[in-house]
Amino acid sequence: MSEVESVPRFTLSPILTDIVAWIAATDIAALARFDFAPHKVPWASVSVLALFLAGGQLLVGGLVLMYGGRYVPGSFDEMRGVAVSATALCFLATAIVAPLHPDGLPRSLPFLAWPLALVAMGAVRFVKRIIAQNRSAPGDDAERILILGAGWLGSALALRMLRDPRSPYRPVAFLDDDPGKRNLRVHGLRVRGRLGDVADLAEEFGVRSVVVAVNDADSTLLREIADAAGEAGLTCLVLPPLRETLRGTQVQLSAIRKIDVEDVIGRRPVRTDLRSITEYITGRRVLVTGAGGSIGSELCRQLHRYGPAELVLLDRDESALHAVELSLYGRALLDSPETVLCDIRDAEAVDRIFLEHQPEVVFHAAALKHLTLLERYPGEALRTNVYGTLNVLRAADANGVKQFVNISTDKAANPTSALGHSKRLAERLTAAFAHRGNGGRFLSVRFGNVLGSRGSVLHAFAAQIEAGGPLTVTDPEVSRFFMTVPEACELVIQAAAIGRGGEALVLDMSEPVKIVDVAERMIAMSGKDLEIVFTGLREGEKLHEELFGDGERGERPFHPLISHVNVPGLDPAAIASHPWVTGVLANSRRIVRAAP
Repeated sequence: MSEVESVPRFTLSPILTDIVAWIAATDIAALARFDFAPHKVPWASVSVLALFLAGGQLLVGGLVLMYGGRYVPGSFDEMRGVAVSATALCFLATAIVAPLHPDGLPRSLPFLAWPLALVAMGAVRFVKRIIAQNRSAPGDDAERILILGAGWLGSALALRMLRDPRSPYRPVAFLDDDPGKRNLRVHGLRVRGRLGDVADLAEEFGVRSVVVAVNDADSTLLREIADAAGEAGLTCLVLPPLRETLRGTQVQLSAIRKIDVEDVIGRRPVRTDLRSITEYITGRRVLVTGAGGSIGSELCRQLHRYGPAELVLLDRDESALHAVELSLYGRALLDSPETVLCDIRDAEAVDRIFLEHQPEVVFHAAALKHLTLLERYPGEALRTNVYGTLNVLRAADANGVKQFVNISTDKAANPTSALGHSKRLAERLTAAFAHRGNGGRFLSVRFGNVLGSRGSVLHAFAAQIEAGGPLTVTDPEVSRFFMTVPEACELVIQAAAIGRGGEALVLDMSEPVKIVDVAERMIAMSGKDLEIVFTGLREGEKLHEELFGDGERGERPFHPLISHVNVPGLDPAAIASHPWVTGVLANSRRIVRAAP
């Protein structure tokens, strides 16, 4: 904590300041009132009044805790307290002096002394604050940087840097594209230009980095900024999204990092209705299947912040459960009854867990999801994504779950792969349970590729870059929808609050991104000269993904980033006769017969 931010519990300095200020102000006001003729001044009465005002200031100031560490020294709040106490004291003294009129003492003297004392008390505090701020400024070795964005976030960031002697950064100027902020001064720093001026300003001030301080900057804006910074030879730094920044009490300098590919591809500003979320999460028993996975673990972390009465973590991977428990509670003894080792394929075990915990809200994230592998083993997709989901749905329905959210994928729209078919069946089964009339809301949430999840294209490219290349892309034109894990989970939680039974809620994934563009950007960020090799589309893989199937019409009645589509239910008894399932089962029987 910097010197200017520290608030002492008690200090003698402001007491002495205020005593001297009132005495000096009263004497000067008296001299001025008598045309600076000292022999005309009734000094005895003036001295009594000066002592009364000085003592009264200490009394009134003490009542508002001005001398007890309530205010940051020299802050606006302290100055307001000084003004209020001095004004109240002025009126009190006038009310006493006016009717008594002692020994020729002018009735107006308290009012004449008041502005002088106020200026003196304020000036001393202001000078002390300036001195403290100069002492707490970053050292000479701090890196000089430009801040893009002169709004609330940029102002808070600049203040944090300028008031921390350990700050690794020293801001020298602001950039902002708002014409109304041209030449604006924020904490002594001017807005010197727009994003297009970054190269000229970098040369003028000798900076090597620009930090983006724009509230909820999306991937499109970040791409533009990153490209402009790159052309100017600058490092582009970013802050976390605003919702993460606001979890703390101030902007953390340690949160500043270099821009990465997730920022320029999948970052979307998400605005959630906290009230609707807390209504169905806070104080409720919540269960998450697949709690150790990329989506499941982030869901758990976000749900935990809303204060559920119980948060049950269910997964078949003990290492994954260890990791998510550690991230939630800072410990991972795996001895809590809320940490459950269970395979959703085991119907009896699932029933037992639901009977024991009686969850009111269920997020079903457990699934097999690797397209290529499931094309080779479609029977595994059937057992986990279809029959495993059916086990969870039956247990939820039997135990009176109020809210059931099935996590789906864009591959369920017009499916062409084992993953897509199995997840589409899971959507239809979820819709079927929604229409049973048992009082629970059963719905699905569908979204595209999640950046940073296990097996994502970013992980694959990062590993290939580390190995020295080449980077493999299936087709020059192949494109995918992308979103970061935290933003996808935040929208899932919001969707569950507004979704209606039997629907699939489709998250807005913005515009699809070419995979080759992702590869090229990651190569550029690595600084290496690597080759891209095209391998051809794999079995069951689409050139371009779809978020809506044929005949589906998305409507957005409640949230600008969430579409609602109706899903036809599928009776569990009809699973075996579904064309894709019969094909999988027939193929499995052929394999069994062919086995030695």
